[in-house]
Parts: sequence; C-alpha cells; structure tokens
Amino acid sequence: MADKKATVHIDGLDPIELPIYQGTAGQDVIDVRTLGAHGHFTYDPGFMSTGSCESSITYIDGGKGILLHRGYPIEQLAEDSDYVELCYLLLNGELPSKEQYTEFAKEITHSTMLDEKIANFFQGFRFDAHPMAMLCGVVGALSSFYHEDLDITDATQRKTSAVKLIAKLPTIAAMAYKYNVGQPFVYPRNDLSYAENFLHMMFSVPAEEYNVSPVVAKAMDKIFMLHADHEQNASTSTVRLAGSSGANPYACIAAGIASLWGPAHGGANEACLNMLEEIGSVDRIDEYVAKAKDKADPFRLMGFGHRVYKNFDPRATVMRQTCHEVLAELNIQDPLLDIAMKLEQIALEDPYFVEKKLYPNVDFYSGIILKAIGIPTSMFTVIFAMARTVGWITHWDEMLSQPGHKISRPRQLYTGYTHRDYVSTDKR
Repeated sequence: MADKKATVHIDGLDPIELPIYQGTAGQDVIDVRTLGAHGHFTYDPGFMSTGSCESSITYIDGGKGILLHRGYPIEQLAEDSDYVELCYLLLNGELPSKEQYTEFAKEITHSTMLDEKIANFFQGFRFDAHPMAMLCGVVGALSSFYHEDLDITDATQRKTSAVKLIAKLPTIAAMAYKYNVGQPFVYPRNDLSYAENFLHMMFSVPAEEYNVSPVVAKAMDKIFMLHADHEQNASTSTVRLAGSSGANPYACIAAGIASLWGPAHGGANEACLNMLEEIGSVDRIDEYVAKAKDKADPFRLMGFGHRVYKNFDPRATVMRQTCHEVLAELNIQDPLLDIAMKLEQIALEDPYFVEKKLYPNVDFYSGIILKAIGIPTSMFTVIFAMARTVGWITHWDEMLSQPGHKISRPRQLYTGYTHRDYVSTDKR
C-alpha cells in the first residue's frame, strides 16, 4: 500500500496520480507503470533513476559506503563468515545453523564434479581462447547435461540448479586456465574448502603436490565474498532480463557472464593491472598522475572511485588489509606491485584524489592479490564470475518466486524515420 502519491501534470491531460512506495531502507520509488495508459513513458538511459524490481537480497548506500547482504554488513561477514555461509545466507535469507551449514557445504562439495563429456567442449576452443569465452560457452551448455532441474516453476529444482552452479563454476574456471597453459585438468577434492579446492585445481600438477597457503586461501575466500552480490548491476540485471523470458538457469548465468565481461564492469581489475603495466615503473607515476588530473588527457586511473560508492567502497577497506597480508606472506618482489602500493599512497594522501573521493576500490586491491597469487589477468573476470554466480542465481530465484512477474520489455524514445514508401531498385 502506497503511503504517498506523486502527481504528474501533462499539458492537455488531467493530473495523473502515481503511488509512491517506501522500502525498508533507501530512496522511495514512484510507480510509473500506469503512465503508459496515458500515452507516456519515462525516459532514463542507463537506468540511473529507475527501480526495475523489488528485492530483499542486497542493499547499498553509496553515499555512506554501506553494503548489506540480507541486512548483514559486508565488513562483519568478511571478518567472521566465509563464502559458503554467505552463499547460504543469500539463497535462503538467513544465516545457517551449524547443522544446516555442514549439510549445505557437503552438498556443494559433492556437486563440484562435471560430466566427463564436458571436458570435450574445451577441445573445440583455440589454445589461446580467452577464459571468459570458454566459461560463457561451457556454462551455457550445462543445460544439455543436467536436465533434471530445468523446471523453473519448481522451487526445489531452482535451489538444486543454484547449488550445482555454485559448485561447478570453480571447476569450469580452473579447466579454462589449464587449457590455456596446456596442462591436464585437475579433478576437485572433497577434503578441501571451497577456496582451497579452486586453488588446488588451478595450480596442482601431476608431478608434484600443491600445498595451499592458509593466508592465500583466506584471501581467495574473501575475494569470493566481496564479489558475491552487488544489487542490480549490469550483469545481475542481465540475468533477471534473461530469466524473465523463462530461460533455464544455466542460460541465464551464461548471459550474466557475457555481461560481466565488459571492461566497465567485471573487467575493471584486469584493466587496473593493464594500467600498471602501462605506467611501467615507480619513476613514471608522477607523470601518469598528472595525466589523470588533466581533463583533456584521455588517460584514466583504473581501480579508483566507483559509480555507486561516492565516499568509499566498504569492500575495499576489507580487501586492503587482505592485500597487505598476502604480500607480506608471499614476500614477492614485483615492479607492478611496487607501482600499485605507491599509487595507493598517493590516492590516500593527494588532495586531488581525497577531495574527489577517488579512493582505491575493490578491483584495485583484488587485482593486486590475484597477481601476487600467480593468477594471470585473463582469469580475473572469470574469478569475478565465479563469485558473482551466487548473487545472480539468488536474484533469478527471487524474481521467479514473486507472483505476477512479467517478461522485461523496456520502451524507447524513437528518433528514426516515420513512414516511408518502398522504392524499387530501378527508381533509386
């Protein structure tokens, strides 16, 4: 029930009353759905002022630097929880009991294996295919192997497909990496945690045992947690859009992966490392900082500031500490990491960056961590997709759980030709 109403005055029409709805947090929304009946639509390129759905999963206050998952601050979750528990929370709305957590973790662990024929898919790719291309293609093909959970009207089947996707994405991602480097695929192990298992599948080779560092595994788990969900971003909206047509969950997640691939979205941490390579050395930082401050120069510092967070990214606060822990643990000497640490210092102290609130964001720190671990930049967005899968599938499930959901169909402001009669070729 709307507590307030907005009145729209349009020349030649009677005033139009629109209900205003208030959520539990955030801005009120004006319901404009009846405007179409009066011959008008709203116009909002980029959906900067449009609420596309009702959701109870994630809340963001960009001005205050707040990120809540089901009401829990991301800082608390990152400190005291783990990725598997966060997956349960997002999917079910509440934190699990000890027994529920154990059962859920077991279900994920025992769903990590892939049908052996899926390995054949990789043979169709060039050896140097981008891992995101492989991930998108293989995930989209999963529906041809797992037919038993494709009834999207069945809540139990939706949950089953959600678990399968969360469990199998690390296996597929690691296979994409192994295919790139020409090494044999490594099977998952049931005795390892979610993060440990991914690192094991990435870096184990038959000739020697790979021992996962607890510090690195913890950092990997936090990267997964900090990327798990972020409200109605481009890829999540893509998954909802695809899901609104009744597409199967695997096709919807493949659509989300394709959307995430863009450098303005999931490719930001990869773009950040590319920027560090362009700078090349600590001696050239001042030159590039000056270029970044020059509005006439096309160069932009990647990994600083955020479209949503106008103050600071709460995920970056967590990731910064983790970043320094990993660098101390691995004791890596890398010129790019030296450049990154110097840039961080400048961004936190330089009046230009402080006044504009261009603080390092989560992509800046996660990129540094992943590079320090030994993960190539081409895999950065793949890892983002792995982590975000739980958010995507939770939003998909929420949408299908809500009564009366409809296929998404945005409107447009048409500026093309009006009616023209066809002219035959000999008269043109």
